Amino acid sequence: MMDRDAGIDAATATATATATASFVGHRKLLFTVAYEMLGSAADAEDVLQETWLRWSGVEHAAVRDPRAFLVRITTRQSLTRLRTLRRRKESYVGPWLPEPLLIAPDAAEDVELADSVSMAMLLVLETLAPTERAVFVLRDVFGVDYDEIAQAVDKTPPAVRQIAHRARARVAARRPRETVSPSQTRDALAAFQQAVETGDLTALLNMIAPDVVLLTDGGGVVRAAVEPVVGAADVTEALARLSGAPLQPTLANGHPALIIRRDGRIDTMVALRLDAGLITGLYAVRNPEKLSRMKRETAIGR
Repeated sequence: MMDRDAGIDAATATATATATASFVGHRKLLFTVAYEMLGSAADAEDVLQETWLRWSGVEHAAVRDPRAFLVRITTRQSLTRLRTLRRRKESYVGPWLPEPLLIAPDAAEDVELADSVSMAMLLVLETLAPTERAVFVLRDVFGVDYDEIAQAVDKTPPAVRQIAHRARARVAARRPRETVSPSQTRDALAAFQQAVETGDLTALLNMIAPDVVLLTDGGGVVRAAVEPVVGAADVTEALARLSGAPLQPTLANGHPALIIRRDGRIDTMVALRLDAGLITGLYAVRNPEKLSRMKRETAIGR
């Protein structure tokens, strides 16, 4: 009896170890799926906890493809969380911006992956319906086949293909018109930094588009514009208030960005969107609750 119990305990321990290894091995992928679905690292971590709880209760011997199974659980949990998050955003004070990440250099070198988590792309994804967002992320970023996506979003494969086509067209209409290399972004950021620090308004006007938009996310916690600032003149006036503030180059979501520190702490993270050589979007995250991930690297992957 004791031998049989010992055998059962050993088998259980082995199964648990295998399940844990599968989850840990795919954790970077699962986090990235959830983050691209939600734009929030905190909510993505909550989704991963739910995914683990459901995964730990599965009969793992019957799972043929752990990666696909885990992605399916993560997607379903993200869709549930996304609907809750959207209700939260309705009462959010001022513009809502994604939570920026300081990601590992190796992930930043994956150009397609870095582009998929850029602030500009995450804001584009915000314009999609939840199922459209899930389908686009799974298919166009992670290359999941249509049959697997269909199971994850409870649709038929033909329906998923239609959703993917529609989502792809909407993303294409809103994303930057041309691919901007990291070096181009760094050059633009360096020029922008110098113009802001020196208060050179003429230089600023020369590098921002006439219809530039500045979004400042304070979340009602710190001072920030509660409406988008639109137009070169108004944006330049807003940026002039930063004259003399030291700006520190950094990487946010795999792309060059700037950090403003006050009293030794991160006060603001500023990211840019470039189109045809001009800055068309400025994204300033000031909400302290969203800046903790800029203090340590976050591992993402696919």
